[in-house]
Formats: sequence, structure tokens, C-alpha cells
Amino acid sequence: MSAKVYGLEKCDTCKKARNWLQRHAVTHDFVDYREQRVPADTLKAWAAAVGGWEKLVNRSSTTWRSLPETRKTPESAPEWTLLIKEYPALVRRPVLVTDDGTVSVGFNDKQFSQRFSG
Repeated sequence: MSAKVYGLEKCDTCKKARNWLQRHAVTHDFVDYREQRVPADTLKAWAAAVGGWEKLVNRSSTTWRSLPETRKTPESAPEWTLLIKEYPALVRRPVLVTDDGTVSVGFNDKQFSQRFSG
């Protein structure tokens, strides 16, 4: 199984995930979504796959906390995608998409071990 890892180049959690994949010989590509913005349709698909925008967006991040209060209540997919386009660091990291189309966010050893065993 191969994977595509979306995140930020300097993100420690992304580095841990990439190192884990490398150590376990999982073929993967990395996409820094600040450098290569993720299309709105892809963001919508990710949100649907992980259980909604609230699961995709890290509301405990410094980026979220620094947003004006008026920006913290998006009510539609276009509003969410516009917010993420402006502030890509809002997306939980990393987003992992495997070649079977499965999408997950975040990293921990147990989660990756389960996902790639077999």
C-alpha cells in the first residue's frame, strides 16, 4: 500500500509520520499544502471522510485562536474552504490518503501500525 501525506514541511508531527512510513518501507509522497494548495473539492472530500469540518480543522491551534471571532463560525463548505485557503495551517496534520482512498488525520504509532499491517 502506498500513501500521500499532506502537511507542512516543518511540522513535527508530519516529520514523525513521514519517518514512520520510511522506517516501515511504506511508499509515500509528501505534499506541503502551503506550497501546493489543496483544491476545495478535495478539502470537502477529506472533511466528509473524517467526519466533518470540525474533525479536519484543528480548533486548538495557534492559528485558530488568532482568528477574528467572526471567522470562527463558518456555516457552509464554501466558507470552510475559503478559510482553509487563507489559513492552510488550520488543517490537522498530517492528512494521510492511501491508494485505496482512505483518509485520516493526525499521527500516532498505533494508528499507523493498524493501518499498514497486512
